[in-house]
Amino acid sequence: MRSQPLKGSNLTTVRGINERLVLHLLRMHGALSKAEATRMTGLSANAVSVIFRALEKEGLLLRGNPVRGRIGQPSVPMRLNPDARYYLGYKIGRRTFDLVVVNFVGDVLAQASAVHDYPTPANTLQFLEDNLTPLLTSAEITLDSVSALNIAMPFELWSWTSDFDAPVREMNEWRTFDLETEMKRRVPWPVTLQNDGTAACRAELIFGPPLEEQDFVYLFVGTFIGGGIVLNGGVFPGRRGSSGGFGPMRVPDEPGGERLVDHASLVVLEHMLAARDAQLARQLYNQDADWSRFEPELSHWLARAGRSLAHAIVSALSVIDFETVVIDGALPVAVRNRLVRKVENSLDELDLQGVVRPAVRPGHFSYLARAIGAASYQISTEYMIDQNTLLRETPTTIFKT
Repeated sequence: MRSQPLKGSNLTTVRGINERLVLHLLRMHGALSKAEATRMTGLSANAVSVIFRALEKEGLLLRGNPVRGRIGQPSVPMRLNPDARYYLGYKIGRRTFDLVVVNFVGDVLAQASAVHDYPTPANTLQFLEDNLTPLLTSAEITLDSVSALNIAMPFELWSWTSDFDAPVREMNEWRTFDLETEMKRRVPWPVTLQNDGTAACRAELIFGPPLEEQDFVYLFVGTFIGGGIVLNGGVFPGRRGSSGGFGPMRVPDEPGGERLVDHASLVVLEHMLAARDAQLARQLYNQDADWSRFEPELSHWLARAGRSLAHAIVSALSVIDFETVVIDGALPVAVRNRLVRKVENSLDELDLQGVVRPAVRPGHFSYLARAIGAASYQISTEYMIDQNTLLRETPTTIFKT
């Protein structure tokens, strides 16, 4: 049974909700005429006209070319203005930093990346300071054009230090370091902080091709496995902001550990490669690395990760009957697609009684998913409808009018 379609209200007291709804649908469909928006939202034609004019005046929408050849006046499709807003997304990872500039429709205008041994508060701040001005110059925008800096990072960075060979003393600095406050001292924009897996999930939902399915599991294979949850067409972060943190999930009958993180994480492949060549293992985190050099360890790891992910998917399905599973990661596209096939093959071999097998699809943003998702935070919270929060707050507290 599918979720009910989004509908608006003709009451003027919820004009902010209706504006969000129109922006949401434009993001999903690319362009809409007034008649199409009226039909989809359930609003009156006059209400849609007022909303279109207001959003166009604000610079959020652009007019398309009139569509002629039909009875009546030509229809004018409206679309999102890519230059309406610009956002910075900063991903702080256990092995890499990524900083991106993203426009209102999700185009990456500029990026900077670096590989490191482990993140500390000091090198995290230094990377931003070294790359911020060159990044804005490359994107051809000014400081005043940026709306926000949003950060995506693993919560509890001080955990699992032995798994990626990081010094406990230095990683413990994160326990008391107020990253958000320190960032606000360095940039003139609002700063938000979110879980990196949740951010990657948000990128897929907002900027990926529209999915008919309203509920899906998102798995991201990074240094450690992570991910997110989409319910009712919106990211469900949970009370603490880390729903979909699949790492601790138990998997059976797999030598090397009983948790998903022990098998479906890139650090596992890193250790396998390091047993042969330590220098080769570090190339795993370079975005331009040739992964054919990682054979035969790569094939062994893909089989192991595929089996473990399949078990995790069945466990997730036993809680909520997700329609789809999306798998992405800091992987080349060809490797990610191989992993998707391994997961599908492993699902073929598991007992699926009591659950409905979901569709398994590849994600679309690879290495930059977490940074792009971080940048998209305000788009999600200010310009889209989230049915998971819509009934928890009043329109006056969650929507701008």
